[in-house]
Amino acid sequence: MKSRKDFEINNVILERILKFINEYQLIKSGDRIVLGVSGGPDSIFMLDTLRKLKENKKLNCELIVAHVNHMIREEAIDDEQYVVDYCKKNNIECYAKRIDVQKYANNNKVGTEEAGRILRYQFFDEILKNTNSQKIAIAHNKNDKAETIIMNLLRGSGLTGLKGIEPIRNNKYIRPILGMKRNEIEEYCEYNSLNPRIDKTNFENEYTRNKIRNIVIPYIKKEFNPNIIQTLSRLSDLAADESNYIELQTQKAFEKILIAKEKEQITLNLKEFNKQDKVIKNRLILYTTK
Repeated sequence: MKSRKDFEINNVILERILKFINEYQLIKSGDRIVLGVSGGPDSIFMLDTLRKLKENKKLNCELIVAHVNHMIREEAIDDEQYVVDYCKKNNIECYAKRIDVQKYANNNKVGTEEAGRILRYQFFDEILKNTNSQKIAIAHNKNDKAETIIMNLLRGSGLTGLKGIEPIRNNKYIRPILGMKRNEIEEYCEYNSLNPRIDKTNFENEYTRNKIRNIVIPYIKKEFNPNIIQTLSRLSDLAADESNYIELQTQKAFEKILIAKEKEQITLNLKEFNKQDKVIKNRLILYTTK
């Protein structure tokens, strides 16, 4: 039986997610949304909370679930069945597909992780098109954003990389639970007896992200800053604001120095280009290649 505390925790979390969605205008009234659901804590948390917000009439949208079975782990078939059963129980449209990710990785000479990402997004886009949906929801959380920022720093990224993962991309991919920390997600799943599937490969330090998640961040928390996730989130917000401002100034500079724009050629006023600040020059070069 649910305690009053459980209901209070759920309500607080639902209100936080709704506030985040509204702040970044992730979901519009009448949207059909494809949710990428693996069966793990993050994606099940996303699905369960959005379902409740919809049922409570806090969100006016349709939810469609897409699940990819990567056919790598023996437990993958159980993950698939878990997602299918959840959707069946809650009357949610669900599409599941089995894809030999390892075969794709070998044939295309890419890493298994990258192959999985490519094939997942291809399937999500396919379901988006076939169901006339508007958005694809991905279950990235605040910890994922922090991990991405550290990865970008290690690669020598500039200001754009410090933004990490953004709440919305291309007005199509949304991250409605990006404001939630991983421990909050796990607590919610436990409170609600969701029993999400656990991918044991997340605890193996073969990939860079896993090393950052399992080694680097715990070390920083212990030795330097126990609130490193929140600190990096604030850094991300500042970087996003500054990057967006620079992008705006770049657009203005581009319009000022543009002489001609054809299908495969852009002509700029070199004299005016050379007058620009170095930061704007660099951005203009990137801007013209979009």
